[in-house]
Amino acid sequence: MLQVNELSGGYGSGLIVRGVSFSVKQGELFGILGPNGSGKSTLLNMISGLIKPAAGEVLIKGRPIDSYSPKELARIIAVLPQMTSSQFAYTVKETVSLGRYAHQTGFFKSWTERDEEMVQEAMQRTGTAAFSEKPLSALSGGERQRVFLAQALAQEPEILLLDEPTNHLDLPFQKDLLDLLKRMTADGLTVVSIFHDLNLSSLYCDRLLLMNKGRIHALGQPTDLMVEQEIRDVYSTEVQKQPHPEVPKPQISILPERVLSKEAVDIDAHLLEHHGGHLVLRSPIPLKSLSSGVIGAGWGWRNTFVNRHVDKHYNIDNYEQEAAAYFTQNGFNLQETVGMMTAVYMEDADWRKEVQEDASVFAVATAGAGNAVDVTHPRSSWKQHPAPGTINIWVFVNGKLSEEAFVQGIMTATEAKTKALADRGVLDVNTGTTATGTSTDSILIAATQNGSYHQFAGSVTPLGIAIGRAVYQSVTASLEKTARRKGGL
Repeated sequence: MLQVNELSGGYGSGLIVRGVSFSVKQGELFGILGPNGSGKSTLLNMISGLIKPAAGEVLIKGRPIDSYSPKELARIIAVLPQMTSSQFAYTVKETVSLGRYAHQTGFFKSWTERDEEMVQEAMQRTGTAAFSEKPLSALSGGERQRVFLAQALAQEPEILLLDEPTNHLDLPFQKDLLDLLKRMTADGLTVVSIFHDLNLSSLYCDRLLLMNKGRIHALGQPTDLMVEQEIRDVYSTEVQKQPHPEVPKPQISILPERVLSKEAVDIDAHLLEHHGGHLVLRSPIPLKSLSSGVIGAGWGWRNTFVNRHVDKHYNIDNYEQEAAAYFTQNGFNLQETVGMMTAVYMEDADWRKEVQEDASVFAVATAGAGNAVDVTHPRSSWKQHPAPGTINIWVFVNGKLSEEAFVQGIMTATEAKTKALADRGVLDVNTGTTATGTSTDSILIAATQNGSYHQFAGSVTPLGIAIGRAVYQSVTASLEKTARRKGGL
């Protein structure tokens, strides 16, 4: 649909774009990225025919762009520039109707049913029909942007060129616009758009072109371009790549310069509070956490960690709602809290501090052998119910962890828990085999993200050894306390 071959050019005698080549297929949403001054808008102006290139060529449907008359080109290409003048006294509908010029024929340019249909459809698609009779000058910047998009769509183009189309748009309208463009590409429209927002471009574009200093720095799918080193090289900014939570598209987070506390934060027993029905650890700083808690599960930055005692017969279907109400009523901010539940009494909790070389770990456990299971044996008759966990483990690391270390830390802590159960002789009552855990165990690993850096937390690393020892000792001690309470050994 669109072919760009060795394109160079700019304004006057200076070259801004140098030797750019790429192609765009029909039905593709193609994004152009780059810092300010990298040549994005100049490139788009040459593709649209607004600027004549100094060298190279632009082919539209296999023909050189300069072989088309202006009206022929307008039937194929519609352009939405970054800034559009609104200093004329047209209504919204009149402005959108200007997009039909290329399709009108004859000396008097009569208005047809098709023209009216396309204008109405364009206004409906862009959410501008509700104010179609308002003067353009009475609209906000975001509303005007949507009107000019409607004008471009009214042209019925085969190729739509956009220069930062989400500029001035509120968040819901950004999503609506890009969802619309994505649907239209599925119907055969070809879209080439400049983006300022890396994450939006990654989320919606089929392919991306990353420009730097007038040249192509990279070209490919979002997964190929959204690479930390590529973005750092072009934007001179520290970033981190993360997966989108719902779709397989990478997202980029800017990393601000961290201002570290002058006083080192050490997570240990002095931060623990016992309040009858629950045990709390309040950190003076948010900790990066990964947990399976009833509240605050998954990744997050949390500063409050709560383990709540519930009756052993606790059995509530809407347990998340009930737990949220409990934590809220007790003054905990759910956005800052990891919350767990257990039938083990808080008096039977145990905690240990362990230091191995530069690895400092504080572990807290509540552990009971009720509902002990051997995970290697099938349990077809057991009905899963997300009841309170019997063994809840918190692991706090006074240091900075990679994501790899977070996951390895959970593995190491689980190995230590299983070893503690084996050494205590805890059995699965249904199979008579050694238990590997209980039916609803929960775990947390949280790190200050200050101090010593730990890439790994496997069982032979200093951090892994510290986690293993602290978890083993705290789980073992809590199991012993719980057994004594029940009159066991």
